[in-house]
Amino acid sequence: QHFLQKSVVRGKEVKVAYFQEQGLKVFLEKLKVQGWLDLFTNTQRGCSIPELDEFYANCVVTNGVVTSIVGRYRIRFDTADLGGRLGVKYEGYDVYVHEDKNVLGDERLLELTQNLAQNSQLTKSRSVRKGKVIPLHRLLFWFIIKNVIPWGQGRNLADPMDMCLTDLLDRGEKINLPAIMINHAGCIANTSKDHDMGYGLLLTSVFEQVGIPQ
Repeated sequence: QHFLQKSVVRGKEVKVAYFQEQGLKVFLEKLKVQGWLDLFTNTQRGCSIPELDEFYANCVVTNGVVTSIVGRYRIRFDTADLGGRLGVKYEGYDVYVHEDKNVLGDERLLELTQNLAQNSQLTKSRSVRKGKVIPLHRLLFWFIIKNVIPWGQGRNLADPMDMCLTDLLDRGEKINLPAIMINHAGCIANTSKDHDMGYGLLLTSVFEQVGIPQ
């Protein structure tokens, strides 16, 4: 019942022709570097909301392994399994800092703030309002909060986790999407936290591969 009251963040498909027409091939190249371009340009993928509800209601994450039940189907995957199902590599940055900002350290947090705010004179780290960043960083931030660590609607501030992943995506440093997904799914499944249900498109793809009827 708890999850039935939550919204679904299905994820955003990337329409290649649109970004090419807008002169934003650099954005597509950054996705290609991560090995994500094919994953997020699959326009045939749907989003199965009832199955998503049930998945999160029964989801448990233990030592990087997700287990859940959807109907009569048992689901279990770790980073390698999930990477294989999504067709992406499970390597690169995998630190989920949402719960503990201190993991990054004060110096790195300040560097991220300065980079995203385009202001090297800042002396203290803080969240950055998306309207204050350059258009490319705004686009990367949009992609991160819709597809990599999806939250609900109306987010205008980039927190340390957003800034870290936006910076890595911008610089072409590998991000371990399966590992980030598993950590974030565990956060969503913790009913004491107020998170919308994320990864609608990606998890529906997993359900289809497991054989769950849609």
